[in-house]
Amino acid sequence: MLPLSIGDGELAETSDTVVGIVEIFNYWLQGGRIDVGFLGAAQIDPKGNLNSTVIGPYERPTVRLPGAGGAPEIARSSKEVIVIVRQSRRTFVEKLDFLTSVGERTSAVITDLAILRPDPATRELTLSSLHPGVSVEDVRAATGWALRCAPGVGVTPPPNAQELDALRSLSGTAVQT
Repeated sequence: MLPLSIGDGELAETSDTVVGIVEIFNYWLQGGRIDVGFLGAAQIDPKGNLNSTVIGPYERPTVRLPGAGGAPEIARSSKEVIVIVRQSRRTFVEKLDFLTSVGERTSAVITDLAILRPDPATRELTLSSLHPGVSVEDVRAATGWALRCAPGVGVTPPPNAQELDALRSLSGTAVQT
């Protein structure tokens, strides 16, 4: 079963140590000691900026979301950021309803359809890898802007045995292939 939140005691059952949120942010994150941050969001734009605050105008949103939490600090202070999100036109939008976190350190966006990476020159997210059975047209149909393809778009390889073992050890459950 998935934990209810980042404060769920279940996450610390096999930990060597537990560190408080103040120490995580002040010492580890802002101190430049976090290599990779993982984020999700309700919306993402072509530059990898994220919205996890509101859908619609801030003053009168149609949906109020959980909010920023630590996402802006993670996006700003991690050496790189990987975004994990389901791909749809509702999520992949030309313009965010609200800017919660900047995408300048986003190195990859992993979706249920593909992997997108920022273009080195423009920083615009481009299609770099298709998951098996997914076409370029499928990904473009689920994107709210004119998605470009990186040179040599390939197929995402399945996880190898070592990666599956690592996932199984983290989740404590069977990982399907």
